Amino acid sequence: MQKEPMTSDGYDRLTTELSDMKLVQRPKIIIAIEEARQLGDLKENAEYHAAKEDQANINKRIAEMEDMVTKAVVIDPSTLAHDKVSFGSTVTIIDTKTDEEITYTLGSFLDSNPDAGIISFNSPLAKQLLGKEEGDEFTARLPGGAREFEVESISYKAF
Repeated sequence: MQKEPMTSDGYDRLTTELSDMKLVQRPKIIIAIEEARQLGDLKENAEYHAAKEDQANINKRIAEMEDMVTKAVVIDPSTLAHDKVSFGSTVTIIDTKTDEEITYTLGSFLDSNPDAGIISFNSPLAKQLLGKEEGDEFTARLPGGAREFEVESISYKAF
């Protein structure tokens, strides 16, 4: 089983959402199914079919989230060395062709927010950054094609 690193905040958000789905949302759907069932003919009962579809969707999501919880390994990135790119590192890279400077923090898929500069530890770019040191040059194979980068700096900043 592949383990998924995540911060304690990400893990807490995951388990809180999972608990809400199991203890609040799913029971509401069960009540909606029972209420719709009492309306009569199930073949033409749109409310019943919609509630059953909601039930299937939430059960699928609960199963996915339970799988995430079993794979979770909570890591405090502040305790890791950041002389090389690792989980929780904030890394600034420079596109060697355009001199564009880009800064990313490597978090879990739960923390991922590219607009805020946080990318998943398992994203294509993050995988290619892991283990790099300041000054390293590398070719990143990305969905838009290959790009050349140099690692300018690596640090840790809480996110």
